Amino acid sequence: MLNLLSRKSESKNSVKRISPDEAKKRLDANEPVVLLDVREKAEYANQHIPNSINLPLSNILAVGQILPDKNTTIFVYCLSGGRSQSAASQLVKMGYQNVYNLGGISSWKYETVSGSH
Repeated sequence: MLNLLSRKSESKNSVKRISPDEAKKRLDANEPVVLLDVREKAEYANQHIPNSINLPLSNILAVGQILPDKNTTIFVYCLSGGRSQSAASQLVKMGYQNVYNLGGISSWKYETVSGSH
């Protein structure tokens, strides 16, 4: 019984998957979403989704300095989806409630920009 209850609470606060189309729709609707790019700085400077924040996976523990509100809706992406899944899982373990794995920028068919902020 206890095992069942802990599994239930874990599924409530787990990484959700979001498609590029759904993410674009929510961004275009001006929903309060943080786009988190977990690739390295050089990759980010080369190409990224507009208005995203770069926080490399290796620095993910510093997320609290950038996003102190654990209820923030976060769409995490990388190049192909592996690092974003890892980062999203870590965010959930840190207590973030609304974490979505957007996957890789390689499947983002919308506008991208280059340069660093």
